[in-house]
Amino acid sequence: MKIGFVGLGHMGAPMARNLLKAGHSLVVYDVVQRNVDALKAAGAGAANSAARAADDAELVITMLPSSPHVKTVYLGNDGVLAGVAPDVTLIDSSTIDPHTAREVAVLAAQHGNPMADAPVSGGTGGAEAGTLTFMVGGDAGVFEKIAPVLRQMGKNIVHCGESGTGQVAKICNNLLLGITMIGVSEATILRDWRAAKAWLGQSLRRAG
Repeated sequence: MKIGFVGLGHMGAPMARNLLKAGHSLVVYDVVQRNVDALKAAGAGAANSAARAADDAELVITMLPSSPHVKTVYLGNDGVLAGVAPDVTLIDSSTIDPHTAREVAVLAAQHGNPMADAPVSGGTGGAEAGTLTFMVGGDAGVFEKIAPVLRQMGKNIVHCGESGTGQVAKICNNLLLGITMIGVSEATILRDWRAAKAWLGQSLRRAG
């Protein structure tokens, strides 16, 4: 499959490499040229804009830092929608707010392109190993179409519901992770405080 891939950072680059390993033909773009050069050396084609990465693609995948980046990459003058053909499916794996995910998906649909939000969990290790979890929001038919490609980058592919629900699930995932981290931190502080108190008591007894 011909895939346009935009966003080759710590997560996007290993995801793109796994697609190359799976036999797909990739054209990639990133604002950092050395990231593009690294994927080109691995066998991908290079584009000088998101529009050029998308203009001959059968599928477009983006992995970007934040909501403003997603809007720019899809809606800008040199963005994905400026280059992609109608009926080509779009996947955004960035972690962004659900409102932006839905807004961009609506505009993509008006252009004739079905779109799914598919943020990931698993970190850079999971991206390298191809064991990411994808939380997918979008039409059931779109999910069935893109699931085989997502499985070449991840281990757990979950359809969460309509457009934007992938981002909602990712927010919930991050919330639970944050709560767990806070609990562990508090437990560690409490444990260390008890240990310090016990050590001080022993020292005072020996001195007395």
